Amino acid sequence: MSTKPLIIDGHADILYRMETEGLRFQDTTGQLHLSKDRIAKAGIDLQFFVLFVEPKHDPAAQLKIHLSMIEQFYDEVVAGANFRPVLKKGDLERNLADGATSGLLSIEGGDCIQSDLRILRAMYRLGVRAMGLTWNHGNCIADGCGERVDRGLTAFGREVVGEMNRLGMIVDVAHLGEKGFWDVMEIAQAPVIASHANARAIYDHRRNLYDDQLKALFATGGLVGVTFVPMFVGEGTVSIDDLLRHVDHILKLGGEDHLGIGSDFDGIERTLTDLRHGGDLPNLQERLLREYGETVMRKIMGGNFKRVIDSVLKG
Repeated sequence: MSTKPLIIDGHADILYRMETEGLRFQDTTGQLHLSKDRIAKAGIDLQFFVLFVEPKHDPAAQLKIHLSMIEQFYDEVVAGANFRPVLKKGDLERNLADGATSGLLSIEGGDCIQSDLRILRAMYRLGVRAMGLTWNHGNCIADGCGERVDRGLTAFGREVVGEMNRLGMIVDVAHLGEKGFWDVMEIAQAPVIASHANARAIYDHRRNLYDDQLKALFATGGLVGVTFVPMFVGEGTVSIDDLLRHVDHILKLGGEDHLGIGSDFDGIERTLTDLRHGGDLPNLQERLLREYGETVMRKIMGGNFKRVIDSVLKG
């Protein structure tokens, strides 16, 4: 390779573990999958930092915890680790030119919005640039994939998607129920992502996407971030070999320009045998290069995510 590929990880729960376990981003104990040092070792240029709160908390409490995580992002990650936020189109290039690593804030589950678009706008002002509409359960926006009844997008949920498109926020359908997924496909006016999901044709898990869903994502100009969650990859002990079965399938569906990575590191306890933490990410890069060549590897490792970010964020 003549130059280092751009590397973007579209989903990790670093802030969740920092908040709930009292871990620090500068962690040297090896507890964080993606500490400052491991992100550097992986060569990650842009890391999505996800705001996730367990559903045992009511929406108002979730909002309070989200605000605490945002404070940690700016106080500990941005201020103390040569990280800079990505807030508008072109920030990634500027940060790279200055030798800084980028971070992008995303919400996993829009419960905290509490049926009030003003809260969505406030989160945008605080730097949030992507949002997964639900987690596994239902909320004011839609039902998650874990609900027995799938209502699709609520009337308010449709307003949320429209407002996210207007503001320049990335709509994330990971965890969304199938009816809600198709509702988003119907109304979205910008590329849509599934930040961390795999191919259901390869492994039948409710969090993975059917072929027609993947193709619909591609049609928006969006992407799916293949994820390292073992229970989404296959049965029992799984490795990069098993993950590449999903990559193969998605590429055969026409996903070369619509495939990225969404590790879900720090949101999982069990990992792939050869992707144990961020420091192992070069293992995946090397396999992608060997199996698919440099052009495809560069797209999957970061190029496709960059295109989506540049398409959605405002200048």
